[in-house]
Amino acid sequence: MVTVASTASLRVYVSEWENGRRTISGHYAKILRALLGITDDELNGQPQSVPALVAADGYDELMSRIDAARNVSMTMVTTFMDQTELLRTMDRQMGAASLVDQMTAHLGTLEDALTFAVLPETRRPVARALAGAATLAAWQALDVGAVERAWRHYELGKRAAQEADEPMYLAHATAEQAYVLCDAGRADMAVQLVRDAQRLGGKAMSPRLTAWLYAAEAEICARAGLHDECRRALEHAARHLPTGEEARDPDMLSIFLNEGHLARWRGNALALIGDDEAVGSLYTALETADPTFIRASAGLRCDLAEAHLARGEYDQAHKHLRQARLVASRTGSVRHRRRIEQLTQRL
Repeated sequence: MVTVASTASLRVYVSEWENGRRTISGHYAKILRALLGITDDELNGQPQSVPALVAADGYDELMSRIDAARNVSMTMVTTFMDQTELLRTMDRQMGAASLVDQMTAHLGTLEDALTFAVLPETRRPVARALAGAATLAAWQALDVGAVERAWRHYELGKRAAQEADEPMYLAHATAEQAYVLCDAGRADMAVQLVRDAQRLGGKAMSPRLTAWLYAAEAEICARAGLHDECRRALEHAARHLPTGEEARDPDMLSIFLNEGHLARWRGNALALIGDDEAVGSLYTALETADPTFIRASAGLRCDLAEAHLARGEYDQAHKHLRQARLVASRTGSVRHRRRIEQLTQRL
């Protein structure tokens, strides 16, 4: 056993080893480290390394993200909107079920860009792009039966529209959100919300969007059992709709409405209230329907089945339901499948 008189004598002992350029190791080094409270480097005369400073506040990363958001140009915003347009086209032709992951990633990118954008001239264009994308994502979520996600996306779309100071986008998101209430059996509340959407749009709305909002009101009034108000809203829609075959609203790219689309919407609303005129409007819409609106064709077939059921024409209703079921299966539309089952039970 080694005895040591004092810490000072140990240091003298260590110094002697250093002068001889020898390295203390093994169990001697262990004993000396314990007694002196020093490291191997200190014991052997090596310079002690200074630990690197660790950034604990995260400011560098935050500033990096803010700088990146500041560099978002109008070209990048256009790219965002082009991506939304591509997803809209795919949704129309293939259905929403296969687009959930892509839409989620797209929304995440837009939300990040808006979160870290600081100045209004950068925030507003991004917010506008987010408003359109979030409203599309909400309608897709509603179609696949994810109703809470649909509601949250509509709320995101409304907030983004307010940030962008875009009353048309706000009105559109609010009116579509009314369908969530309607599908949940709260048609009376949905009527109030779609009318509030018209108020929010105010004088800023384009004629085509105004007609679209009245057509939506007509359908929701029909589902609420408000027959006279349904017909009145249809009249307003026809009065405001621009003439011609053009369906796309250049100021609101998510809006498609011309006389053919309105004929389908009119037939849908009239079928819901059991009006005999529904069949004529729906067959007109079937003849002029845009073939790229694959998912919408399931809704049109359901409308025809409903109109024939109201007239007691069960064979025709069954034929259209069979076609609707094929399309709904192809696009994965939970919303249309639910309606098909409800109509089937009435056969």
